[in-house]
Amino acid sequence: MKPVKVGICGFGTVGGGTFNVLVENAAEIARRAGRDIIIEQVGARRENPACDTRHTNMTADIFDVARNPDIDIVVELIGGYDVAKELVLEAIKNGKHVVTANKALIAVHGAEIFAAAKEAGVSVGYEAGVAGGIPVIKAIREGLAANRIERVAGIINGTGNFILTEMRDKGRDFDDVLAEAQALGYAEADPTFDVEGIDAAHKLTILSSIAYGIPLQFDNCFTEGISKITRDDVQYAEELGYRIKHLGVSARSDKGIDLRVHPTLIPETNMIAKVDGVMNAVAVKGSAVKDTLFCGPGAGAGPTASAVVADIIDIARGIQVEALSLIA
Repeated sequence: MKPVKVGICGFGTVGGGTFNVLVENAAEIARRAGRDIIIEQVGARRENPACDTRHTNMTADIFDVARNPDIDIVVELIGGYDVAKELVLEAIKNGKHVVTANKALIAVHGAEIFAAAKEAGVSVGYEAGVAGGIPVIKAIREGLAANRIERVAGIINGTGNFILTEMRDKGRDFDDVLAEAQALGYAEADPTFDVEGIDAAHKLTILSSIAYGIPLQFDNCFTEGISKITRDDVQYAEELGYRIKHLGVSARSDKGIDLRVHPTLIPETNMIAKVDGVMNAVAVKGSAVKDTLFCGPGAGAGPTASAVVADIIDIARGIQVEALSLIA
């Protein structure tokens, strides 16, 4: 059977991780997809020393990948809003399926992107945009499809969770832990998206759209960060039997759907209260299944690449079904 050919745009931590997973697990991926999945081209301004690209078609122009007639799936891993949006729309215009880990792109421009994809008859996968290696989007969309979702709540930013964990366990100040998070690569040089809740709001917007069938509405999400949380706040909460967690919460109410991101007091006996460090956790309450909890690594090359490649495999299976139906 004809292989599915992939083009990767962006070759940093996640791009390199995706490349290596596709190469190293090629046989297992082919077995699950029902056909080979090969990397046809990589678009990046520089090489990734963690990847062996000696036999890979490299280009410095990511739009070459979007227009390459041999490519079936374009993987957008460059991040940001404007260029990423232009790249994705160009890929769709050229009949490519798209996989992205860019939660900001989907939260802000998802409606336009999905409309373009529907018109072009292609798919857009974005599992890696929320909670890294936790397959929570597929769980809500597929595994919990029989349920009326009542509530989604969770720790969906590992950087903030790491900071609050260190403040609690070691009695450290916010600024001190933030500096360490930046040194470890958990936080960007400009940590605003992480510590002020913007990153979590992007992810909550996406999860809520899937859970409740509502439009993507990032601008309607109340957002409060953790930069004003002090060491004393964390210690007083602990003395009272609570832990402070930076949560994204959405729930049904009589007035509609409530979307909010803010620091929250959680009883220390609650399972989410026990999720520490850079780990993520998402609790989903459904009408039939009741309470469920999904927990795992929320970022990093391996976990995020795992979600990216899972979307690639799903799309490859769909391409196979389309081809068989055309033959029939």
